Amino acid sequence: MRVTGDIGVGERRRSHRPLRRRLLDGEALAAVVVFLLLAGLPAVISGYPIYILPQYMLFGMLALSLALLWGFLGMVSFGQAAFFALGAYTMGIAMQQMAAPVNMAYVGLLGSMLLGGALGGVIGYFLFSAGVRGSYFVIVTLALSIITEQIAVSQSQLTGGWNGMFIDRMSLTFGPLGEVSLFPDAPMYYVVLVVVAATFALLKWLSHSPFGKILIGIRENEDRMVALGVRTPLYKTGAFALSGAIACLAGAFYGTHANFVAPSLAGVLFSTEVVVWVAIGGRSSLLGALLGGILVASLSNYLSAVIPRYWQLALGILFVLVIVYLRGGIAGAIGNLIARRRD
Repeated sequence: MRVTGDIGVGERRRSHRPLRRRLLDGEALAAVVVFLLLAGLPAVISGYPIYILPQYMLFGMLALSLALLWGFLGMVSFGQAAFFALGAYTMGIAMQQMAAPVNMAYVGLLGSMLLGGALGGVIGYFLFSAGVRGSYFVIVTLALSIITEQIAVSQSQLTGGWNGMFIDRMSLTFGPLGEVSLFPDAPMYYVVLVVVAATFALLKWLSHSPFGKILIGIRENEDRMVALGVRTPLYKTGAFALSGAIACLAGAFYGTHANFVAPSLAGVLFSTEVVVWVAIGGRSSLLGALLGGILVASLSNYLSAVIPRYWQLALGILFVLVIVYLRGGIAGAIGNLIARRRD
């Protein structure tokens, strides 16, 4: 009877594997539909929605950077806003206070990615080599946001302090082939859409790669991975560095799109909002995190206009309800519902 039971369990596990693959493929198909719908919006609507949607898409990209840590590794980071603001300030400094015979916007974008990746790598190396995890990691990343905000305030000769920094809208240059201005909203919309879609595709590919499998293994049982000879601190450091680079790149595009960055962009409040986006959308789903950043950020903007005194309370109540009743977020609830119906 015991052998038969083991065989039955094994058969059930094998039967669920194709289902999980289909669900993953379904997420990729749903992502294609979402990006196609976003690509078609400028042909249908114009004005303010086309102006503001790139900011929400960049918030979704920021949520993806957290999903890489929280969904793949199981580590909650309250420091993503610090990287986001760092990218925006890097973009502003490159475009305003530096001069070179090249498009300084490209320098700002590349510099933000390199700076975010390097900072994430250095911080991650020391943290993970020392065995920092769990709530201690949360506290350190929270402190990172506070430190970044205070540096932005104190270095007012570079950042503008509490007055913030104004950043020009970038243009795309192609050498002798000419230049494409991103001052109109539609070209900027499509550039941001391509960047966000490419980031999603990269992380989706990473989730199926050996590197992504090891990250998931660390999330499930790090001690077992160590016993198998995996140098887990290096993999966690690589994930943190990549997450920082993605968040910084999103911040760089945000700065040039919004034309402004302030120290509050690195603050604790915004860092908490990023965690709320991913929790509501679904930390185990890249598409859920992306849509959580887009939809919850737009909902926050709407609520702040309708109920300016209580919008944070309303968002907090929504967060609590999702944590209590939908622990996997909305994407996790949808995935569980589909799995139950197919069973």
